[in-house]
Amino acid sequence: MASSCSNLSCTILTTFIVLVINLNVQCSLGCYTAIFGFGDSLTDTGNLVLLSPPDKPPHMGLPPYGETFFHRPTGRSSDGRLVIDFIAEYFGLPLAPPYIRVVEEEKSGTINYTKGVNYAVVGAPALDIAFYEKRGIHIPFTNFSLRYQLGWFNDMLPSLCKKTSSKSAFTGEQDAQIIKDYCNEFVKRSLVVLGPFGGNDYTHSLHSGAGINEVNTFVPLIVNAIASATKELLEIGVGTIVVPGILPSGCTSAYLTNYGSSNKKDYDPETGCLIWVNQLVEYHNQLLQMQLNQIRDLYPHATVIFADFYNATMPLFRSPQTYGFSRGGLRACCGGGGPYNYNSSAKCGVAGSTSCDDPSLYVNWDGYHLTEAANRWISKGLLEGPYTIPHINTLCASSLVSY
Repeated sequence: MASSCSNLSCTILTTFIVLVINLNVQCSLGCYTAIFGFGDSLTDTGNLVLLSPPDKPPHMGLPPYGETFFHRPTGRSSDGRLVIDFIAEYFGLPLAPPYIRVVEEEKSGTINYTKGVNYAVVGAPALDIAFYEKRGIHIPFTNFSLRYQLGWFNDMLPSLCKKTSSKSAFTGEQDAQIIKDYCNEFVKRSLVVLGPFGGNDYTHSLHSGAGINEVNTFVPLIVNAIASATKELLEIGVGTIVVPGILPSGCTSAYLTNYGSSNKKDYDPETGCLIWVNQLVEYHNQLLQMQLNQIRDLYPHATVIFADFYNATMPLFRSPQTYGFSRGGLRACCGGGGPYNYNSSAKCGVAGSTSCDDPSLYVNWDGYHLTEAANRWISKGLLEGPYTIPHINTLCASSLVSY
């Protein structure tokens, strides 16, 4: 009787099956053990709301925030998920809970934070508040700067490592070493999203009356603060850090309203965005990339990724219709009226504001922030497109997620 397959064909078939099994196992395990987020309102998943008095929540803690995906306000500055949420889902990780909730619920044991924590806070600047107070610049909302958020992370890390190890208690030097070794591996396999940072530094500096020339002098200091935080996390042993640049602020409804000009030359004829604002953002992003290049040379065994939020977003403003945004890119879905539907006296969620029927048709959600639909496109550009440098490892991403 003839053999059902030749030795060569059987070998090829067996190799193929092994590769498929290995790939599936890799996918099920995921690229990363956990995800940790730092940043401002583009990353905050609820910390500012939890820090605020329950009877006086900030406007992102009110309807219609969260209506698209969560069907309730969560503290996210959008109608649904943020970029960090899409990144977590892509890699098969749960959405990282806000740090303040973890602190509140940890003692009761009602929350599992071993897969990640989000330390971002709406309004957070890169530089400490004292820097701006000396210059007469007011930073509203919060003083939970980048440095403050890193402090939260460092304070929580020992208990987090202990919780994620197989040891429930320290019983001796040997056990302590085991937990330390496990912690090092856990941190190494974690994904950190460090930002964006800088948007609040520039926005509130300009709003307080600082001129563009003065604000430009802040850029190297802000970028240095981000670079310093990146190196601090790498020294701890974090294996992969994603450092986002800033969005094109000159295309946001709030900037277009607050800095509207009668001079047509101030606007990009292709997008309608404010040129001078986006030039400030591009300067920030260029310096940040230069700093990250230097950091990669210092830490060759780690992965430091620049997430190009700016260029991942610009296609939505250049050609919104192409991406399904039939209501355009510049007018906010939720706001207090005006040419761009933004009014600082009637922000989204408060009296005097109205919300559109379908946020998925808009790029801008509330003046400064984007809709879930826009965040989805940005995430797709980062994870599957050309907007991360170097390209983020998606080989073992969850096969269940589709964009």
